[in-house]
Amino acid sequence: MDELLDRFCRYVKVETTSAHDAVGCPSTPGQLELGRLIAEELRGLGLADVGIDEYGLVTATVPGNVEGAPTIAWLAHLDTSPDASGKGVQPTIHRNYDGQDIALAGDPSKVIRVAETDGLSELAGKTLITSDGTTLLGADDKAGAAVIMTAAATLMGDAAIEHGPIRVVFTVDEEIGQGTDRVDVAKLDATCAYTLDGVGEGLIENETFSADMATVTITGVSIHPGLAYGKMVNAIRVASEFVDRLPRDMAPETTEGRDGFLHVHTFEGNASQVKLQILLRSFVTGELETQAGILRDAAKAVTDAHPGADVQVRIKRSYRNMADSLARAPRTTALAVQAFQNIGVEPTFSSLRGGTDGARLTEAGLPTPNLSTGMHNFHSPLEFACLEEMQTAVKMLLELARLWGAQAPA
Repeated sequence: MDELLDRFCRYVKVETTSAHDAVGCPSTPGQLELGRLIAEELRGLGLADVGIDEYGLVTATVPGNVEGAPTIAWLAHLDTSPDASGKGVQPTIHRNYDGQDIALAGDPSKVIRVAETDGLSELAGKTLITSDGTTLLGADDKAGAAVIMTAAATLMGDAAIEHGPIRVVFTVDEEIGQGTDRVDVAKLDATCAYTLDGVGEGLIENETFSADMATVTITGVSIHPGLAYGKMVNAIRVASEFVDRLPRDMAPETTEGRDGFLHVHTFEGNASQVKLQILLRSFVTGELETQAGILRDAAKAVTDAHPGADVQVRIKRSYRNMADSLARAPRTTALAVQAFQNIGVEPTFSSLRGGTDGARLTEAGLPTPNLSTGMHNFHSPLEFACLEEMQTAVKMLLELARLWGAQAPA
């Protein structure tokens, strides 16, 4: 079996779903299991400084063979989204894909339809990997992990490819916004980094949303329902009215392109107390405060309408748009463009309606655009990956390593 495909299928079988409500890091034990597996594989490949810390962060170094060449870093995350089950993933390989709808064997209601999936018909003749429909696949971001491991293995086995030192980093809990919490940028000591966490082929994501997370806690007045007349304040009803006051034209399902949004992400509780988590997103960082103001106005309105209710809005900073910082390190993106072109792929740029570990790393001073890895329909049982696009990602990393190796002082 193809080395890259074998790695990918091995990784997706390890359950690494992250959990919003967990205490500790990583949020789930499967992330440590996969981290240990990858660390052992890195040792077997002969990389230097292989380690996995108590939080599940895996690091290692591909030693350089060009004196004075800059150090760069490659990153992928080991967790998968809690939006769909990642337990018992059964990767299914569709060789020489026929260009038609793909029915998933484990759940007849799950069909990857050509009419609903951008670019699917263009992958006819290629090798696609899906789940059986009862879980997500986990290409986000185990495709990135498999790509990095395969590129690292190639460099370790082929001294003819000239390159500088390359740090490889595998993070945890990226899907719940904590992927870079334990990454020490100073210790990495890299000129720049690249996350392998993008869709399709030939994509460079050099702009992301700026993001905050709001936690809204609504406390009502609880009393036995038989004695509730004129006394009870039902937190569920108050919370429902709160959500109803949020502008419908600012929801993810009604926005696109460069529009920001407010997304009610979780709604949990009972008649006594309800907690909401709401994602604030905008490409213009200053608009996040406007969005926070909308939440505070809604809180005041429902509090005024329901005497006795208490509504608290707490805003937590998540990450910021990477575009401005990347503009101050133009070589990072320019060499990625050149690497794609040198392997015969004309790259495209995208403003990501989301975030990656790279957004926070860039903000911390390590320029980190995001690169494609062949994943599609992520966070869903309809997720799939394209092997040939993953192979392109490996070739791109090898050429990128060579280009950075050529940056050594003469």
